[in-house]
Amino acid sequence: MISPPPNAAAATGYLHPGYAESLAEFGLPLALPRSGGHLLLRPIPGTDAHDAMGCYPLCCCRDWAGLRADLAELRDQLVSVTLVTDPFGAYDEVLLRSTFDRVLAYKQHFAADLGKRWEEFTSARHRKYGRKARQQIAVEVCADPGARLEEWVALYAHLTERHGITGLRAFSRAAFARQLAVPGMVMFRATAGGETLSLDLWYVQGEVAQAHLVGTSPRGYELQVSYGLKLFILQYFTGKVRWLNLGAGAGLAASPGNGLTEFKRGWTSGTRPAYLCGLTLNAARYDEISRARGVLPTDYFPAYRKNEFT
Repeated sequence: MISPPPNAAAATGYLHPGYAESLAEFGLPLALPRSGGHLLLRPIPGTDAHDAMGCYPLCCCRDWAGLRADLAELRDQLVSVTLVTDPFGAYDEVLLRSTFDRVLAYKQHFAADLGKRWEEFTSARHRKYGRKARQQIAVEVCADPGARLEEWVALYAHLTERHGITGLRAFSRAAFARQLAVPGMVMFRATAGGETLSLDLWYVQGEVAQAHLVGTSPRGYELQVSYGLKLFILQYFTGKVRWLNLGAGAGLAASPGNGLTEFKRGWTSGTRPAYLCGLTLNAARYDEISRARGVLPTDYFPAYRKNEFT
């Protein structure tokens, strides 16, 4: 595990309050003073009660040991809290279990240890495809990500249409405008003949660069631009950060043979777990709301929001 940034002024990426504010259409951002994390407060439909979730896709904290006290102060305000932990957070499973009622190993995130020579752990096939793609494209780091907002929105629209993405993961133009302005944002641009084929967004947080989102045009897919981009990104971050988090595979389990899983595996040296954590702050109200909705016994948490994202 890495050491957390020393103070709030150093917060970047998912740790920065601006990132939580970019998700304000999904809940009221709430800063947690001891841990340095953020939650989104949400009304529970059909009630006068509220609960909270961590920011999507990961909840990041400067001091995970302070999270328990932060959440204890919310017992009079919230019914429950749910979040997914940053796989590079400075915590262990013992600390999580002392903070939450429910701790579930959720997804394995593919990580590249740039303390090693990336040529030693990356797939020879991936490097070959990357070099081939680089012969057909140019890649640059965008000096002003915000200036590429309209390009980004258009490219991301291809992704949402291609995979049927809706709801929280679809994001809005306003959310993207804020995200591109968050300190720590690094935008990589792949072009051919002056045409933007793909934009790949990352957040740098201390010694970790977190893969955020990527948008690619139909022609970009044809040219397999993603291989050229990832090869460039590995080279770019070497010497600048220790770790890359390329995120998890599709679905709850990174099954062998899955295209996205195998693509990420080929660029990385191993995996690190993210945990799905839940805490009931008001048990009586939790049970009352669940009973009123006729919720059957379930492992989903919170039970009264089952099927919310399906």
